[in-house]
Amino acid sequence: MKPIYALAATLLAVMLTTACSKNSSNKAQDEQVTDSELTTQVLTQQLSFPWEILWGPDNMLWVTERGGKISRVNPGNGQVSLLLNIADVKSVGEGGLLGMVLHPDFANTPQVFVAYNYDKNGTYTEKIVRYTYNGGSLISSVILLDNIQAANNHNGCRLAISPDAKLFITTGDATVASQAQSLNSLSGKILRINLDGSIPADNPSANSPIWSYGHRNAQGLVFANNRLYSSEHGNTTDDEVNIIQKGRNFGWPNVEGYCSTGNEPAFCSTNNVAEPIQAWSPTIAPSGIDYYNNNAIPQWKNSLLLAVLKDSELLQLKLNDAGDRVEKVNTYYKSTYGRLRDVCVAPDGRVYMITSNGNNDKIVVVSKK
Repeated sequence: MKPIYALAATLLAVMLTTACSKNSSNKAQDEQVTDSELTTQVLTQQLSFPWEILWGPDNMLWVTERGGKISRVNPGNGQVSLLLNIADVKSVGEGGLLGMVLHPDFANTPQVFVAYNYDKNGTYTEKIVRYTYNGGSLISSVILLDNIQAANNHNGCRLAISPDAKLFITTGDATVASQAQSLNSLSGKILRINLDGSIPADNPSANSPIWSYGHRNAQGLVFANNRLYSSEHGNTTDDEVNIIQKGRNFGWPNVEGYCSTGNEPAFCSTNNVAEPIQAWSPTIAPSGIDYYNNNAIPQWKNSLLLAVLKDSELLQLKLNDAGDRVEKVNTYYKSTYGRLRDVCVAPDGRVYMITSNGNNDKIVVVSKK
């Protein structure tokens, strides 16, 4: 019988090899060829502590740098064109110019929304500001939200606009953990406002921009699958990826990660705490996220891509069909480019990562060979 088994094994091996060469959707085969199918290229290395990278409707990359610069970067040749250097940005520690998002109808309403820290009469403060793009620069600044406490660390801050045109904002606890549980503070929250700065009538509490609370330092935010996903820094344990829900408590500082130890189960039950869909201990320092659902890199379809600082890597979080659970986590480019701050997906399926190492920070392009 041994020759029959050997023949069967040989035939099976040939079948697997053929399936891999045709980009079979079989997960095990995809994993075998993932690394060999991808290639990277440094697009530019002229940046200093970039924070945000996003794909603009003008087919350009839009980038913020913590020191105050907003630029457009040509994805073809890496040329960086400065749009604005915001004069009152104050970059202290991890603070400065942070998140950015463009109006969803940018062609007709060319508005750019940014978050940054500044010195307000001697107090380090964060605000949300809207600009208008005139084709070559950003003009006509309008403050939409102010008086968010800032600090050297734990400032958030990512922005995202929902399908119903609401602006969502992550804020850190500004190193005062108790503020995350206080509904009288804007720190440690995810906020929701209209694009003119007013408070939506259907927010959880009247006249309050607070959408969810109990956050430590969320630095990733993306809409996909009719859900809002966020990545968040833990303390020494339990970095998280969460699905943000209206009015929910996400636990910090009383709960870290899942409701699983000590007094956490009781606190979660009493305080309507939502658990993460993924957590890491020890911490990895997750930052920006984007959603990948393009055919260009088929093994990444229906995945969150997560830029990681401390562990210096890009993570693929493969989601289940419902989008409410992480099925598998794959690691890419560990220690290859240093700390990764953010990631964005272009319409053609290319992925752009930005580093956060200091001067000569890079934009790295990931594509299929």
